[in-house]
Amino acid sequence: TELRRRDRQIMSKDATIREIHHRVKNNLQTVAALLRLQARRVSVPGARSALEESMRRVQSIALVHETLSVSIDESVDFDEIVDRLLGMLSDVMGSATRVGVERTGTFGEIPAEAATALVLVLTELVQNAIEHAFPDERAGKVLVEASRERGQLAVTVSDDGVGLPADFTSDRSDRLGLQIVKTLVSAELAGTVEFRPAEM
Repeated sequence: TELRRRDRQIMSKDATIREIHHRVKNNLQTVAALLRLQARRVSVPGARSALEESMRRVQSIALVHETLSVSIDESVDFDEIVDRLLGMLSDVMGSATRVGVERTGTFGEIPAEAATALVLVLTELVQNAIEHAFPDERAGKVLVEASRERGQLAVTVSDDGVGLPADFTSDRSDRLGLQIVKTLVSAELAGTVEFRPAEM
C-alpha cells in the first residue's frame, strides 16, 4: 500500500509538471500573438522589426515547453525541436521560398534545463543569418550542424550568403541578438561562441 501511494504521488507530480509546461506554452503563445498584433499596428520599421524579433524569441521558448508538456523525462529530443524551430523561422520571416534552412547531424537528448537557452541561441543565430546574409532577395542556404564528441556538443550555424562585414567583431557589436547569444552560451550553457567567415 505504501508503494502504491508513492506511485500515485509520482504520477500526480508528473501530471502536474506536464500541465504546468502546457500552461506556460499556452501563455507564451498568447504573448507571441499579442506581439504579432502590435507589430502589425506599428508604422516605424525599426520598432516593427524589434517586436517581430521578440515574437520569434517567445515562440521558440514555447516550442520547448510544448515538448516538455508531453514528456516526463528530464531531457528532450532536441532534433525534433530544432526541426520545428527552423520551419517556424522560415515561415514567419517569409524566406521559405528563397532561403533553405536545414539541420545536419544530431543534437540528441538535451537536459531540459539547457533546452530553453540553446533554442534561444539557435533562434538568434538562424534569424540573423536569414536577415543579413541574403540582401536584395538573394537566395541561399542556412545550415545548422550538430555533433557530439567526448561529452560535448558542437553546433555550427553557417550560410552561403554575402559573408560578415569586413570590420565585424562580435566584441564590439551592439546588436541585442548577439549579446543574447554570448550571454546564454557562456552563462547558461558553459560553452564558447566564435564568429568567423566561411572557409572558401
